[in-house]
Amino acid sequence: MVALEDKIAARTAHIVVIGLGYVGLPLATAFARAGFRTTGVDVDQRKVEAINAGRSYIPDVEEEDVARYVQAGLLTATAGYGVVQEADAVFICVPTPYDAQRAPDLSYIRAATEGILPHLKRGQLIVLQSTTYPGTTEEIVQPILERSGLKAGVDFYLAFSPERIDPGNKQWSAYNTPKVVGGLTPQCTKMAVALLRQMGAPVYPVSSTRAAELTKLLENTFRAVNIALVNELALLAERMGIDFWEVIEAAKSKPFGFMPFYPGPGVGGHCIPVDPYYLSWKAREYDYYAEFIELAGEVNQAMPYHVVNLVSQALSWHRKPLREARILVLGVAFKPDIDDARNSPAERVIELLLGRGAIVRYHDPYVPHFHVGNDVFHRAPIALESVPLTPQELAAADCVVIVTNHRAIDYTSVVQHAPLIVDTRNATAGIAGATAKTVRLGAPLALS
Repeated sequence: MVALEDKIAARTAHIVVIGLGYVGLPLATAFARAGFRTTGVDVDQRKVEAINAGRSYIPDVEEEDVARYVQAGLLTATAGYGVVQEADAVFICVPTPYDAQRAPDLSYIRAATEGILPHLKRGQLIVLQSTTYPGTTEEIVQPILERSGLKAGVDFYLAFSPERIDPGNKQWSAYNTPKVVGGLTPQCTKMAVALLRQMGAPVYPVSSTRAAELTKLLENTFRAVNIALVNELALLAERMGIDFWEVIEAAKSKPFGFMPFYPGPGVGGHCIPVDPYYLSWKAREYDYYAEFIELAGEVNQAMPYHVVNLVSQALSWHRKPLREARILVLGVAFKPDIDDARNSPAERVIELLLGRGAIVRYHDPYVPHFHVGNDVFHRAPIALESVPLTPQELAAADCVVIVTNHRAIDYTSVVQHAPLIVDTRNATAGIAGATAKTVRLGAPLALS
């Protein structure tokens, strides 16, 4: 029997990636690119069929790459876990959302691990990549797998390596982003490092799975806290009559000790709105209350409410009530130039506008369908469809709200045709005629 270490060195190891979303598919294609036979597992049959047909459904993964690796026999997909029996290494890349009370939902991790269990064999490497709280690998994954009778760190290798996917980032991808890894034992770490290094990016080993898990939460909590800071200062700048966007640009001129973050309508995506709550939830087990993290969350969650208040305030200058006002939301993806609308602040903005009686439409060149409601903020579920961004659509709106500043949107045309604009991203700055009809988040009210 060939040892796993030798298979890794020879690139003959068979890799299985469970979960083929924004994390799993880039990882699977990265392993295929490195020459490893890779099989993806996903319960969504549409994803399985797309991959096997050589199609990509994620913008960050080039379709020609998927087609090439499939044709070369390096990349396949299946909906069944039986392929785990043939695998040398298995990566778990499933979602880790939170519930309505912002408590961690590990049901996907549990389900994936239970799927691996009947097929686990000696000498395999199991790596959890899903973002989660410190202790998940040892407290959830390890006990489930050890029901097989095999012992982690003795009969099979177990490690955690956090995903570091940034949707839409053209510079840093699964191919070149440095990777952190921590194993259950030093040998587990060594094996995971050996495999991850084959993809070409630097690998940084840490002392334990818990250290690796906390690394990911630190990265995203750092961002959440700093976004909350600038959001809070933006609100203060509005009251002071100072353009906070100008202040940020001035602060950026300092070559040390400052990193720019920008205010906005809230935070979105799978990481920033979720990960800090995983950490603060786990902290309570240790009789520790992460008040700083919770406070940052409160500030960021309040921003959609502030945006709706700005809309109401702007409409009042035009002697229009928010009730029955026609509102056109520009951008519902959680960040610019991507199709990912998970946890987008646009969801809450739209729900709050609907709750106040507004008539809401939206345009997003990347998100053709958007669902809101079915929650305490708007009981009825609503399915919205993106409308074409025409001069007529802009002119018909009582107020246009820029929530996500996609570069594909012509903001000069927006300024030209929209009667009133609430700009939460500073997208209209410097455009002729914008000042007279635009309320910018974090800037003095300039409407006359």
